[in-house]
Parts: sequence; structure tokens; C-alpha cells
Amino acid sequence: MSAEPLLCPSCAQPATRTETGWHCRNEACPEFGQLLAPHEAPPHEARPEPPASGPSTELVPPRPIALVTGASAGIGEATARRLAHEGNFRLVLVARREQRLRALATELGADCSWVAIDLTEPAAPGRVRGHVEELGGELKLLVNNAGAAWRATFADGGWENVQRTMSVNFDAVVRLTEALLPLLRAAAPSAIVNVASTAGRVARPGSGAYSASKFALIGWSDSLHAEERPHRVHVGLVLPGFIATEGFPAAELRAKRATRWMVSRPDRAAAAIIDAGVGRRAERYVPRPYAIPAVLRVLAPGLVRRVLGGGGAATTLTTATRPGGGPPEH
Repeated sequence: MSAEPLLCPSCAQPATRTETGWHCRNEACPEFGQLLAPHEAPPHEARPEPPASGPSTELVPPRPIALVTGASAGIGEATARRLAHEGNFRLVLVARREQRLRALATELGADCSWVAIDLTEPAAPGRVRGHVEELGGELKLLVNNAGAAWRATFADGGWENVQRTMSVNFDAVVRLTEALLPLLRAAAPSAIVNVASTAGRVARPGSGAYSASKFALIGWSDSLHAEERPHRVHVGLVLPGFIATEGFPAAELRAKRATRWMVSRPDRAAAAIIDAGVGRRAERYVPRPYAIPAVLRVLAPGLVRRVLGGGGAATTLTTATRPGGGPPEH
């Protein structure tokens, strides 16, 4: 059915439709020859729905990638959830426990992939880099969170305990960062967040191997930041205190009212990681008051040694990582 023609508002005569629109053709009308309305949408016609079409062929750059290690539980899982909630990144989750990674990636959605691997294995950095390159796009954020601890005095654990702790908490971080640094430089501005510990500032009895690994990580991170600043790769540090996780339950502290305040949650550590990475902060303590012992260690090292060397304080501040020890993932 043809549409009713538009009427000229001056002479009320039907207008004529041309290629450019509706025109008055009444020579006696002052609107003669004038364009009254475009023919695409005269007042009495409804605009047709655009035809259905397939996906756009226009190339849209993929969202940048954020990679989180130790992502199967604790701080790493909380960080992955926070990044997914903010929706700015595609996520790559790395940890040893495949079943947990698969479940978390499925929960977080289609823009989340995973690599189940022990980062101390010789081939691990290459496998992780290959996965990132296969995804395509820019690697904007690397969160080195995976870590482990085995409680022992040096007399009991010896070099072997130091070596295995360093291999997870320091060597594996350095090797993975080395493999991914060219991708981070290519995506600059980008960021690396190394999750250290307050034990990397103040050492406690029974955790010497763990403290040594975190002292090393902090020192290397400060140097790496200075080296990579010209390349616009930011290196931030997060130093958690006691965080209640599967690997570090802090049960002794949480059981006592006087020390319960010292234990924080994984989601707060995750917020600090985002602040250090996306917010490009240099350093964050979680909880923030844990910065005080680090300052006292510099200003009054003798006092700190006496406090930590005393039986009561040392017992209060030294908690089991997990029953029987073992390699947690933060």
C-alpha cells in the first residue's frame, strides 16, 4: 500500500515526492518548489527497523590481558575476582591446581583462561608466554602472587629449606617476569605487581627461609622498577601481613582477641594489588599499620630484635602456615 502524500502547510495541497524529499508544486503557493521534508522520514511514516545483520567486520582491538599467578585460592583468587568484576581485562589464571582453575575460570566467564603448571618447572615460563601470545592482544598487568612457606629454624631446615623456598618465591618470579617482560614493554604503559610480605622487612624466628625469599623479592623489585621506568613498565610491591587464607590460616592470631586485629582478608590484599598495578602505586602494606614495624626496623633495629627475640612476642607473631607445612598459593 502506498503512503498518503505529505500536505503543504501553506496551501494544504498534496506535495510531490522527489529524490531529495517532498516539495510543494502549487505555483500559487509561497512554498512553491521549497523542500517541505526529507522523503526518508515524512511525519506520517514510521522508520523501518534496520535489517538484521551478522557480526561487524570492523576490527575491534581485544581488551588487554591481566595475568595472575597463584590464582587458585586466597589472595590470587580474590585478585582474579576483583579484576573480573571491574571488567577491564581478559584474565589469564596460573596455578598448579587445574580443577580449581577450571572452576574459577568457568565462573568468571568467557574472557578468562588458565594455565595449570608448577612455575618452578623449567618449561613453565615459556608455556605461560605461549598461552598469552596465542590469545593475542596486549599484556598490561602481571601479578606475581604465587608463593610458599615451610616453617623451620635454620638448624632444623638448613639450606634445603632455604633453597626450595627461594625456588618458589624468588626464582620462579624472576624467570616468569623475564619471559613476559618483552610483552609488557610492547604494551607499555603496563605494570608488574610483586606480592612480597611484611616478612620481607622484618624477619621472625622460624621463618628465616621465607623472609630471605621476600627480602630478595623486594630488593629486586626496587631495582627492576628503576630499570624499567624508562620503558614505562611500572613495578609495584604489595606487602601483606597476616592474611587469613588456606595456605596461611593465622589460626593462632584469630583465636586471641588481643591479636585478631592483625589478621586481614584476601579481598583487601586484592584491592592493594589493583592499587599498586592499575593505580601505579610504589608500595602497599596490608593492613596499613604493618608499615610501622618496617619503619622501626630501620630506626630502632636493636629494639625490634629484642622484641622479636623474646619468647612471648615471638610466639605471638609466629603462626603456622598450614598443618605440617607445605606449598600454599597465596
